[in-house]
Amino acid sequence: MTTDREGDQLLVERVQAGERQAFDLLVSKYQRRLMRLVSRIVHDPAEAEDVVQETFIKAFRALRHFRGDSAFYTWLYRIGINTAKNFLVNQGRRPPTSTEADLEAAAQGEGEPLRDINTPESVLASKQIAATVNEAMDALPLDLRTAIVLREIEGLSYEEISAIMGCPIGTVRSRIFRAREVIAEKLRPLLDMPVDKRW
Repeated sequence: MTTDREGDQLLVERVQAGERQAFDLLVSKYQRRLMRLVSRIVHDPAEAEDVVQETFIKAFRALRHFRGDSAFYTWLYRIGINTAKNFLVNQGRRPPTSTEADLEAAAQGEGEPLRDINTPESVLASKQIAATVNEAMDALPLDLRTAIVLREIEGLSYEEISAIMGCPIGTVRSRIFRAREVIAEKLRPLLDMPVDKRW
């Protein structure tokens, strides 16, 4: 039984040997995950889609140089993050504010305990917490935001994040710690307030 990484490596080797269809398999495997990641950096869905497409084009062109020192998706995510950063720099703007999809995504994770008590107040509080988390994440410097998204939303290990972001594990830990502190600081007023006073 091959591991995910070994399976990816076999597909990479097939692409390197000239079999373009093998790359389509990698695209279909990672397209949604990459879109989820890029959408946290470039919020406009159409623009995020362009960035994902550009990422795959860059990856395809660079694949002949891929040696398998890191997992394929680690390498792909690094390209995706750099492409998204370059896109924002070229646009000369900061990312737009949270979209409905962002709020929904945060409500899925951050609002879970509140969602169990399905009163109108708790649902509203849950949405407000989700919105606050998203606003706090959007306001983070890109490096902190990328680290926290890779950890909390993508569920990657510190080692994987270190490889993707091209920095030491200690730096990754410190970025995630700082990001969590900022988010917790923004949430504190909401969490200290009784539920019925939160709207």
